[in-house]
Amino acid sequence: MEVDAPLHFTPVPKSAATVLCADCGAPIDGTQSAGAFCYDCIKLKTDATGGIQREATLHMCRDCDRWLSPPTSWVVAQPESRELLALCLKKLRGLNKLRIIDAGFIWTEPHSRRIKVKITVQSEIGEGTIMQQSFEVEYTQNYHQCPDCAKSYTHNTWRACVQVRQKVPHKRTFLYLEQSILKHAAHKDTINIKEVHDGIDFYFAQRNHAEAFVDFLKAVVPVHVRKSQELISMDIHTSTKSFKFSYSVELVPICKDDLVVLPIPLARKIGNISPLTLCHRIGTSVNLIDPATLQTADVDTAVYWRTPFRPLADVQDLTEFIVLDIEPLGAQKGRFFLAEATVARASDMGSNDSTYYTRTHLGGVLHVGDSVLGYHLTGTNFNNELFDKLEDSKYSSTIPDVVLVKKHYQRSKKSKSKRNWRVKRMAKEESEMLPRKQDQDRIERDFEMFLRDVEEDADLRAGIALYKAQKEQQAADAMEVEESEADDDEGLAIPMEQLLDELEDMTMNE
Repeated sequence: MEVDAPLHFTPVPKSAATVLCADCGAPIDGTQSAGAFCYDCIKLKTDATGGIQREATLHMCRDCDRWLSPPTSWVVAQPESRELLALCLKKLRGLNKLRIIDAGFIWTEPHSRRIKVKITVQSEIGEGTIMQQSFEVEYTQNYHQCPDCAKSYTHNTWRACVQVRQKVPHKRTFLYLEQSILKHAAHKDTINIKEVHDGIDFYFAQRNHAEAFVDFLKAVVPVHVRKSQELISMDIHTSTKSFKFSYSVELVPICKDDLVVLPIPLARKIGNISPLTLCHRIGTSVNLIDPATLQTADVDTAVYWRTPFRPLADVQDLTEFIVLDIEPLGAQKGRFFLAEATVARASDMGSNDSTYYTRTHLGGVLHVGDSVLGYHLTGTNFNNELFDKLEDSKYSSTIPDVVLVKKHYQRSKKSKSKRNWRVKRMAKEESEMLPRKQDQDRIERDFEMFLRDVEEDADLRAGIALYKAQKEQQAADAMEVEESEADDDEGLAIPMEQLLDELEDMTMNE
């Protein structure tokens, strides 16, 4: 049997069926063309972007620079940013039926309030025929106030209110709390701050902002919080309710440098400390010290509100004494040094020889001849039930004649204007009625006492942001050629490295 020789197959190129374009007569492949038209004629006859609008409107809030993203959301977008481009593409109807290849901004004058976008899309117009086209869309920028900004210009639109109160005759604790709020920017979400008689009201547009502010207060000062809510409106069809929330925040009425008489059972529970103590610091708890033994104790917030007590005397009852003799005893606890001191009232100098012997915790800062502020207990009547029980108990023999609190620094009349530092204040809305002259004098006196405490206490300065005085004030002080008084204490100047530069006062030259 004869075997055939192998055959080699060579493919012959298939001859394309060629036809002429029905419009221009150009030769085209009839098997691939759509409707016997060439690609150029198809581009002239067909518009894949015909259903897409060429003009649109964008709404922007000129107060917060946010853009409206329909239906109700507002987004932050910088000019010619990806976020703004996405918002522009979202505004076009029918664009979801095409395939977007490229999109970009075309430069326009910033003041023209026009935004132009060039978009390149692809669309399938037949079997295997894809057409690509580019077109421009012009957006008109209109201004529309967002609901958040509208609420900020309207009264009584708050959703949550935090009422901070403290029932004391001075504002020193509120001044410290104000500086802590400013340092940590805890008031950034408030829509209004209003000062009232016994405290400050903070208004918020959202409930979670108010709760975050209450949590901040709990981490700074000992407070007692109570919450209430009021029904504003209700939809009976969907059972949707709208409430206004109020948070009553009460600070403990104990302040720094207050003389405190503890309930005797409480004094035994917190370390068997003497019931007659001095408050040397207010943090998340009330920090007390016994000046006679340097024993310290902390009264927790929950413990205090279970057995509340009020101070026996505050800083308005302080009396100036002169140190006649002081002898350190060697005991030390932190920055406190135990010493025995002999003092006399400054008002009695030259009139009588009455002197008082006491133990004090200020042995590290007091010297013979210094002025010191303290509480004069001998011959003073206190309307306090806890003090009456203390006098009838076994602790009556431990009640001293004088309790020294802090060293008194002599200041000249020009010391206020010579400070090289300053503190910021919150922008508060005052009540409609202006304060009386005596109330205004009391406010200024409390603020000056707070500034003096800042100068004297380094621990207090640690929680406060101090700023350098303005250049105009420093220049005015430098032009004054006036000798300082001889009794002006020079040890109260705050170092410049502890002061901050305010950003809005800095320039490019600096």
